[in-house]
Amino acid sequence: MALAHLCRQNHNVWAANLALLLLLLMAVQSTGQVRGTTISGSISSPSGGPVANAAITLKNLATNEARSFTANANGSYELPNLPPGKYEITASAPGYAPGSVTVDVAADSGAPANLVLLPLASGGATKTSGGSAVSGVVDSNSVSNLPLNGRSASDLAALEPGVSSARTQQTGQAQRGFGNQMTISGGRPRQNDARLDGISVNDYVNGPPGSALGVNLGSDAVEQFSVLTSNYPAQFGRSSGGIIGASTRSGTADFHGDAFEYIRNSALDARNFFDTAKPPFRRNQFGGSAGGPMIKERTFIFGDYEGLRQSQGVTQVTTVPSAAARAGNLSTGQVTPDANIVRYLNAFYPLPNGPLLGAGDTGIYTFAGQQVTPENYFTVKVDHKLSDSDALAGTYMFDSGTVRQPDELNNKRTGYDSRRQVFTLHENHTFSPRSLNSFQFGINRVVTTTGLTFLSGNPAVADPSFGT
Repeated sequence: MALAHLCRQNHNVWAANLALLLLLLMAVQSTGQVRGTTISGSISSPSGGPVANAAITLKNLATNEARSFTANANGSYELPNLPPGKYEITASAPGYAPGSVTVDVAADSGAPANLVLLPLASGGATKTSGGSAVSGVVDSNSVSNLPLNGRSASDLAALEPGVSSARTQQTGQAQRGFGNQMTISGGRPRQNDARLDGISVNDYVNGPPGSALGVNLGSDAVEQFSVLTSNYPAQFGRSSGGIIGASTRSGTADFHGDAFEYIRNSALDARNFFDTAKPPFRRNQFGGSAGGPMIKERTFIFGDYEGLRQSQGVTQVTTVPSAAARAGNLSTGQVTPDANIVRYLNAFYPLPNGPLLGAGDTGIYTFAGQQVTPENYFTVKVDHKLSDSDALAGTYMFDSGTVRQPDELNNKRTGYDSRRQVFTLHENHTFSPRSLNSFQFGINRVVTTTGLTFLSGNPAVADPSFGT
């Protein structure tokens, strides 16, 4: 009896586990948490009555890819998991003239679109839209054309209401992450979540992404840039702050490409208050992007490269011992300095080239050293239509930058490096107009090396007799 009872218990446990596994493998309903944006709305007649089971065609105007759906019996419809872009929705039903409307799908926000089908005698359609999430969206044209310093796309987030840069946390600092430290609706910068193509790309300190120079290159590769400040949908978890999202451009049905170079130098800059002469500054940003079909109406590719070469004069202000103090003539009296100390001071501490401080024991030493920064960025995105029910998309992004600059006494060079890599993969399978399965996979890898030192113009730095 006990053995039979135990067997029945094991059978029930296995049956429960099998049922749970089958539930996990089932298609995700269109109301679940999926990547991309959902267009939803209703099909109705001029009197307001629903048009049941209307045939709906969704067309991506960039790639000409079309998908067909059927509205519900109450006239409602929902088109889930759409990448950002411009779409044409066409609805038709017996007894009504086909109607169409163009919808701009924004990243990370819903796009309602209600159509009114008119009788065959007139034809046409109208659209209404709305949404509950408090957000701001910037399209690819604005991202490319707005005057961004360093062409850093992440700076666009600070243009939205309720978003500002944290002035007490500068960018380009390895201990806090290199990205633009932003506060959204009063939250801390560490409470935000940055996303690229639906994948979280926060760095090793849960801060916003950024290169060694503190910028996010590749603005030409951004299809849309969005900031959700509050009341965002349930699909966004993990963070108690804002959601900063960007989506990568896809190739289109026609080939398009561009090339650019931006030049900035110190010719129009003003002199720093501490500079005796205006330090040189040169920045060159160059690159190009291209996209188009690999296989007509089935496979599309987009690629973008951007290089940055910068040499910026950075003024260093330091307090050093005066010539009188080195000789032992202090303001408090005469002393005999140790010979080893004098040798060390003369080797590594220059004489003041600015005003003396206080009683004259110390003075100001300033110089402008060049901070040299090369950076290379590229990204590639491939979209492939496996079948009428399956679509696959993959993105790879690589960004590498280094910073080298002299220390405050101009004895050696210091520096730090950064390297970022992001890989995303998305696969969508449509089982029916009301059932969709979405698979998403991503890797975000950030490597930073700080505290680097290099020999510079002072040969005493390499002298082992000064070592400890």
